[in-house]
Amino acid sequence: MLSERRLEVLRAIVQDYVGTEEPVGSKALTERHNLGVSPATVRNDMAALEEEGFIAQPHTSAGRIPTDKGYRLFVDKLASVKPLSTPERRAIHSFLDSAVDLDDVVARTVRLLAQLTRQVAIVQYPSLTRSTVRHVELLSLSPARLMLVLITDTGRVEQRMIDCPAPFGETSLADLRARLNSRVAGKRFADVPRLVQDLAESFEAEDRGTVSAVLATLLETLAEEHEERLMIGGTANLTRFGHDFPLVIRPVLEALEEQVVLLKLLGEANDSGMTVRIGHENTHEGLTSTSVVTVGYGSGGEAVAKLGVVGPTRMDYPGTMGAVRAVARYVGQILAES
Repeated sequence: MLSERRLEVLRAIVQDYVGTEEPVGSKALTERHNLGVSPATVRNDMAALEEEGFIAQPHTSAGRIPTDKGYRLFVDKLASVKPLSTPERRAIHSFLDSAVDLDDVVARTVRLLAQLTRQVAIVQYPSLTRSTVRHVELLSLSPARLMLVLITDTGRVEQRMIDCPAPFGETSLADLRARLNSRVAGKRFADVPRLVQDLAESFEAEDRGTVSAVLATLLETLAEEHEERLMIGGTANLTRFGHDFPLVIRPVLEALEEQVVLLKLLGEANDSGMTVRIGHENTHEGLTSTSVVTVGYGSGGEAVAKLGVVGPTRMDYPGTMGAVRAVARYVGQILAES
């Protein structure tokens, strides 16, 4: 365990390096920070931090920079994330509030996160498997053709066409719509198959074929893997950090192009709590020079998907974590109200 004083020295090194992009020396530390000890003591503390792998010396005559292990300890010991200013909170609210549908919410969230953090933003679409049914609408397009519209609690709308085995009248359609919604509205997707399994049997024999076709289409829609979607934005922000990547930026960009990699990255994070993966904690080789900050978002306190940012390990962690958390909270509110 590090002493509180050495922890303060590490905090100061991280803050200075993130702010100046220059390796930090003991003289600069004692001048910029009120550490309450002599430069000689700071030098001893830095030597101990280096020996334990929390900081490193990039060049023989240079100061020190934090390692992945140093950033990890800094993040773990953060007393609080940096709160957003009132204008920033107001801007988030007004920008997201004017979204017209779920696609617009996701697109605006990506742009907002990238602008606030100046990193690469990733937003996963709400997972259908974690959602509940808000309403099922059935519309008659012709005597033997229907449209099923599934509306979820997260604002997703899925539409499917159904060819009826026999003509299906408006009265039967209204009856099916009412009975279907009485069973599934407000229920989790996972519970729907059990709730509708005997519904077709309660209809007249001539209508059962169409009712079964509607139920089969509904269950297929619920079972599809729609959560395999995400949106990414702000990739150009990485060009500002070219010198932060030890080799070249290409492996990072290639990893960001792979949706499978990003979905796995989000899947490894905690469901609703904030996760910060630093450097080599990211298992994909292309992302070992980056840090990834993610958090779950959703309505009613339950995460239905995740969002976050990817940037260099030399990151303003308190500010980035504060922005990611604030945006996730606002998106959750919008989903709850939609």
